[in-house]
Amino acid sequence: MKLEMRDQPGQLVAALQPISAVGGNIIAVIHQRETPAATETLDVQIVLELPEGRLSRLLELLREQGVSVVRIDEERLLYECTLIMIGHLMHTDLSDTVDRIDMTGSAEVTELSLVMPAISSPSSARITIRSTTREEMKKAIRILRSVAEQKDLLIIEPLEGA
Repeated sequence: MKLEMRDQPGQLVAALQPISAVGGNIIAVIHQRETPAATETLDVQIVLELPEGRLSRLLELLREQGVSVVRIDEERLLYECTLIMIGHLMHTDLSDTVDRIDMTGSAEVTELSLVMPAISSPSSARITIRSTTREEMKKAIRILRSVAEQKDLLIIEPLEGA
């Protein structure tokens, strides 16, 4: 879903609460704040799982919160790949790494689990990417490889066909 809401403190929480209220599961929230906006609205993309038959109630609750639903896509991201990243992930701006994939518009990081043993030790993360097509998945993995090379990170990829 792509949502539009007032750019005020507390609005993101107000938009997320109805998802929980209808039994939905939030998988990812993509909220990239640009420089101070000239407009008073904010766009947020949310990837979620929703029990069947609950969408209309969710839309009603969002409207009550003053949140506009700009777009709804059903199961747009059909291909999934999980990889491991190792290195100084936080020190090399992990959000930048995720943003480079998400900015393709056809692939997104939908899960990220991070382990940080100590501030001076390398971190490891399990990253799941979903995409619209196999080609877009290959493109997203090429982007991740390029970022890993720039930031001196190790990427462990799954074996194809294993």
